[in-house]
Amino acid sequence: MAKQLGDLQVVVDNVCKSFGSNTVLKNISLSVRHSEVVCIIGPSGSGKSTLLRCVNALIPIDSGTIKVAGIEVNDPKLDELALRRNVGMVFQSYNLFPHKTALENVMMAPIHVLKQDKAKVEALALSLLKRVRLSGKEHHYPGQLSGGQQQRVAIARSLAMSPQVMMFDEVTAALDPETVKEVLVTIRDLADEGMTCILVTHEMGFAREVADSIHFTDQGRIVESGHPKEFFSNPKDPRTQEFLRQVL
Repeated sequence: MAKQLGDLQVVVDNVCKSFGSNTVLKNISLSVRHSEVVCIIGPSGSGKSTLLRCVNALIPIDSGTIKVAGIEVNDPKLDELALRRNVGMVFQSYNLFPHKTALENVMMAPIHVLKQDKAKVEALALSLLKRVRLSGKEHHYPGQLSGGQQQRVAIARSLAMSPQVMMFDEVTAALDPETVKEVLVTIRDLADEGMTCILVTHEMGFAREVADSIHFTDQGRIVESGHPKEFFSNPKDPRTQEFLRQVL
């Protein structure tokens, strides 16, 4: 049975971004519906990570518009806290506090940013660590965890803000092959539960398996988009065909 997708959750419309004379995003447009899993693939330097950072207002855009859960990201009066509550982001580097346990890392933002009750936050954090298959590791410090385990703590930490959209920026790129699968399984679980997800990934098999739509970027543009089955079996654009020949 086909997945039921909801209303538009993320709308990127004609977004441009340059760093000096280097134009990184050239009139990028895409939309993501509630419960949709979107994978963005392409060669290094094609603008994938920059796009995610623009969606999360970590980088300001030069022109165009971005809306997330009704919030206009490029509004000069943007409420960044409201945006951060709606958009969780997990990076390639885990960025965990080394002197805090896994549990404490997950609890920090809801307590210090959202000012939520500590007992309620602890209960939530424990449930999230269980959700990412880390029961029994709550009181371990990052240095006592594998890379894959640390990345799953980072995912739980983002989920603790109860976001409507989760974005993953090449989250398995720094991991050993043995630990990649455990992180991908966690992301697939979130997708199966109906979380709206945007992933920048080099894991083509995973993209084919979990995505509802694929966007291939090159030189700052979206070259081709489509459903994974059609995209991988019958790419239309010569540049897409060339890229897939190299990576598959």
